[in-house]
Amino acid sequence: MLTPMITIAARNRRQLLGPALLLAIAVGGLFYVKWFPYYNRAFVAASHHAIGNSILMGMASAPPAASWSAALGYALAYGKAIWQAMVLGLLLGSAVQALIPAQWIMRALGKTGFGSVVTGAVMSLPGMMCTCCAAPVVAGLRACRAAPGAAIAFWLGNTLLNPATLVFIGFVLGWQWMGLRLVLGLAMVLGIGYWVDRSATDEEAVAASSALDEMARTEDTGRMLTRWLKIFTRMALRLIPEYIVLVLLMGAARAWLFPHIGPGIDASIAWILAFAVAGALFVIPTAGEVPIIQAMLSLGMATAPAAALLMTLPPVSVPSVAMLGRSFPPRILALTCACVVAAGVIAGWIAMTLGM
Repeated sequence: MLTPMITIAARNRRQLLGPALLLAIAVGGLFYVKWFPYYNRAFVAASHHAIGNSILMGMASAPPAASWSAALGYALAYGKAIWQAMVLGLLLGSAVQALIPAQWIMRALGKTGFGSVVTGAVMSLPGMMCTCCAAPVVAGLRACRAAPGAAIAFWLGNTLLNPATLVFIGFVLGWQWMGLRLVLGLAMVLGIGYWVDRSATDEEAVAASSALDEMARTEDTGRMLTRWLKIFTRMALRLIPEYIVLVLLMGAARAWLFPHIGPGIDASIAWILAFAVAGALFVIPTAGEVPIIQAMLSLGMATAPAAALLMTLPPVSVPSVAMLGRSFPPRILALTCACVVAAGVIAGWIAMTLGM
């Protein structure tokens, strides 16, 4: 009787080791990469009413012309800003799949309904990651068959509900801008997530349920760390190369996405829509929208297209959508991006109406 008891005790220790290791990586990594740096940055924002230069165009009134130099320059600046968070995102995205039972994800995020969407949004708050760095974690959640709406809420919530970015917006752009971001951001995270779940087909729900059952039957708990390393390597080799290529393309395309900035960019619906679309395509680091909008406003651009950028620059981008191309059906990614652009247009209209 002693041997079975030892075996059960060993299995229980393994089951506790994985979650404990995941928690340690999440808390330690987020403290080092996000929480402590943003805590210090908040004092800079409060005292200087700025958090740096625009990564889009620096001190100039327009981005550099499309070229290899422009692509490489932006990729290097962007990579320097996010590489630590990207490594952490890959570690967490692979750890979710390897270190905790898939049933835990299913219980917390597996149901299609508003409750799971809210849970996904709440879980996103400590992350504070940019859309691309959050993508590996979202991919990990979806590999464990988190419901589409909950995973989308987690993805969008990392950027739109980032507490540090909200503080930066308040100190740098003004508290009315922070209020706009908070109210519309909350509506986007919960509304888009819920809509995604409501639009899921019966075939997708059956496929997800079958995959969960199969994962539970075949889950390997005996070689947890080896499995984690394999998943991490597979995710890195699949996601990083396409990510680098697309960031280079976005860096070169800055001059096409964002024209010369100045008073000529007014509050017309055409400019609001154009900047809403451009923001949804372009890729920036966490809180990068704050100095970008500050620089654009200082050059005389109207507040309405700037408000559109406030809502569309952070949550989605071409690279992050590509990174999640295997985690969601194309229809869901297209719906999410369309809703983000629509929210940007609404933000522009609100800013114009309120005279921000």
